[in-house]
Amino acid sequence: MDITLRLAQSPEADELLGRSPLAALVGMLLDQQVPMEWAFSGPYTIAQRLGRDDLDAHEIAAHDPEDFAALLSAKPAVHRYPGSMAKRVQQLCQYLVEHYDGDAEAIWRDAATGKELLRRLNELPGFGKQKAQIFLALLGKQLKVAPEGWREAAGPYGEQGCYRSVADITGPDSLDKVRATKQAAKQAAKQAAAAKKA
Repeated sequence: MDITLRLAQSPEADELLGRSPLAALVGMLLDQQVPMEWAFSGPYTIAQRLGRDDLDAHEIAAHDPEDFAALLSAKPAVHRYPGSMAKRVQQLCQYLVEHYDGDAEAIWRDAATGKELLRRLNELPGFGKQKAQIFLALLGKQLKVAPEGWREAAGPYGEQGCYRSVADITGPDSLDKVRATKQAAKQAAKQAAAAKKA
């Protein structure tokens, strides 16, 4: 895996995401309740604070939990909720060590179908259906991981030419389009809720 991603909107952080399957997974895990760029810069910040140029699932899984939480909490914090996200990152790495010998890419390397890959992603700690589908779409659209039926398995996020999620972001313009789509969806949901009350 050595592809240029533009999710953190920072050259160093994006470079890490493009060459490290674990960094991409951790970025996706962190992508909740904070701006996307903040979430996807997280893996680079964690690697820097560990004194490495990459993330290692074995090292993170075995790290002292309090120390790891402190590492993510140091200013600037890696996430709005650094303590709980430190726990989730460690749980993800522990799962990878237990099920994939710490090799994040093994999740998708031999997945025969999109359905199977979605199931594997869904089993990851911290990955619900939506997060799993978005990451599957990111794999298919930008990382050239395209098992049979991946678009269908990714649901609406797999559609071509849409701007729904991080899977569709390739630079500042597409980032603006994804933000506009999300705003429109929020607005529509508010209006629907207001109509129900009326």
